[in-house]
Amino acid sequence: MIDEAAIWGALPVPGLVLDGGDRIASVNSAGESFFNASARALLGQPVWDRLYVDAPMEESFRRARENGTPLFVNDVDVGTGDRPPVQCNLQIAPLGEPEGAMILVISPRELAGRLTKSHSVKSAAKSAIGMAEMLAHEIKNPLAGITGAAQLLSMNLGGEDLEFTDLIVAETRRILKLLEQVEQFGNTKPPAMQPVNIHDVLDRARRSALLGFGAHMTIVEDYDPSLPLAHGDPDQLLQVVLNLLKNASEVADPKGGKIRLHTYYEHSFRLRRADGDGQSLPLQVEVIDDGPGLPADLEGDIFDPFVSGRENGTGLGLALVSKIVSDHGGWISVSSVPGRTVFRISLPRAPREPRETS
Repeated sequence: MIDEAAIWGALPVPGLVLDGGDRIASVNSAGESFFNASARALLGQPVWDRLYVDAPMEESFRRARENGTPLFVNDVDVGTGDRPPVQCNLQIAPLGEPEGAMILVISPRELAGRLTKSHSVKSAAKSAIGMAEMLAHEIKNPLAGITGAAQLLSMNLGGEDLEFTDLIVAETRRILKLLEQVEQFGNTKPPAMQPVNIHDVLDRARRSALLGFGAHMTIVEDYDPSLPLAHGDPDQLLQVVLNLLKNASEVADPKGGKIRLHTYYEHSFRLRRADGDGQSLPLQVEVIDDGPGLPADLEGDIFDPFVSGRENGTGLGLALVSKIVSDHGGWISVSSVPGRTVFRISLPRAPREPRETS
């Protein structure tokens, strides 16, 4: 007996079932990933409030319903409001029952390219990271010598000359800090996975932030006390949260702002990757700030290395966050408008221990 629900869930491209009023009646796992939202959040929503297509889709749906025949719409830009548009092919077909129901299948054109190129892209990225790590290590040694020489010179100088040596020391230390971040980003050590109480991680990060870079901020806890244990490396996850808190603190008003740490359980959130593998990521952690928001032209690339919306920013903090979350098999996303920026981390649940039998 074929399990139709299993086939629907395993479909590697986003699929939606719409009722006669073009409201979302069902969405598969790939569709949840495409919208970056759970089925529970999508069900009952008017599809054209959540899906933006560069084509007159309402007319296409009307013809498909009237004629009872499928339609194909190729090479159109499709977006969700939370992600940049991607070129897709769309397949539309009436279901017959219930009356007016339609199925919409979204086939991103980039999917095939990702499937064939993912291995070579990963290999190239790994080589580039290894080269950057090697260069960082080699550059640090002469920089340390420059710093030491400048400090020795400053002992016998004064006035304007002393300002110059202080500048040399300050700038070399800044470069050293950047190189340390590059080395950290290139660290390919896998996470030491174990059951983790994510609230303990958040509490450690919160206390550390309030004693240092986030002393001017108000950090509010909004936790789901029933949240089960996550599967991850507590030290690496702590680094993720600290980086997000630091990022929010640096863009906030110097007089202070508010950060909310929010956790909840999303049973149906499942990530389906380009290679077809899927994983349940029910544990949700959000870092929400009331700062100015991300620049609109950077939001889609904010997790890429050396992309930063701040003056003198290195662009490595969020790239490192993305790398660690990816190494955990998780997912990170961001939505941002002035006054509200939300970084959302989705993590796997720790495996249940087998029950002992007597």
